[in-house]
Amino acid sequence: MTVSFAPLEGITGWVYRSAHCSMFPGVDSYYTPFWAPTVDSPLAGRGLSDMLPEHNQGIPVIPQLLTNQAEAFLPAARMLQDLGYREVNLNLGCPSGTVVSKKKGAGFLSLPEQMAAFFDRIFSADLTIKISVKTRVGVSSPEEWPTLLDLYNRYPIHELTIHPRVRSDFYREPVRMDTFAYAVEHASLPLCYNGDLNDPQDCRDFVRAFPTVGHVMLGRGLVANPALVRELKGGPALSKQELRLFHDRLVEGYRETLSGDRPVLGKMKELWFYQSALFQAPEKPLKAMRKAKNLADYTLAVDALFRDHDLIPGGRFQANR
Repeated sequence: MTVSFAPLEGITGWVYRSAHCSMFPGVDSYYTPFWAPTVDSPLAGRGLSDMLPEHNQGIPVIPQLLTNQAEAFLPAARMLQDLGYREVNLNLGCPSGTVVSKKKGAGFLSLPEQMAAFFDRIFSADLTIKISVKTRVGVSSPEEWPTLLDLYNRYPIHELTIHPRVRSDFYREPVRMDTFAYAVEHASLPLCYNGDLNDPQDCRDFVRAFPTVGHVMLGRGLVANPALVRELKGGPALSKQELRLFHDRLVEGYRETLSGDRPVLGKMKELWFYQSALFQAPEKPLKAMRKAKNLADYTLAVDALFRDHDLIPGGRFQANR
């Protein structure tokens, strides 16, 4: 099985990817959090920094773009092509209100005629970089899915990653496995599955259900347990010692690239929303972490967590908590 790391905005940037790839090898590809190019600025600032080859040495990275304009997508794709990338991913799955209101991400799914015109442009351009797509199965109803899949089937999409929820599900509602089964039966494209594979057993159950699908994308479960791919491939479970080492490497990496304690704390506090699921009764030190206003206080709380609390055997992120 090919296993990819899904992009999580604010978490899986190049500092995180560097630390994870070094400590927990085995991920076949890392997708970058999306960059939204514009006609005037196809790739710049944070987006360019995250995708620079020097920030991703030795890491199998696939950049992700979010746009509904071919005039913005094509210059950004050419820049990525010139940087040496062989694949670019188009985000048609983000359910964020600010994104959807601009008819981007999952919002673009409500405009199939405009999507077709967009695909006509980008797939007729003189690009050598492969174009893959990550999609939801509709905006408000799974009844939209057959029409959308028919549209995708018309184009030479390198791979179609399906997150089988509609936009209005956000991440709260259960995945709609019947829509993925429909894609397996009717898609003429290579498929990748993404959605609520949070531990090795989830992945094994998926393989039994869909033995012809050879690619899965792990997201929140892999952020919670950075050793998930290793465990899936038969390696040892995550230890508390290596989780602490991973944590400390991230803190140091963010301190070197961000200015001041506050942005570093923001990164780490967001990460603990996922990783706290691995610990037994972590509420007291987690509360202290959330209240910390500087790295010194934060570190004291982290020390208490790792000193006084054990990992839950088989701990996993709970998708709907």
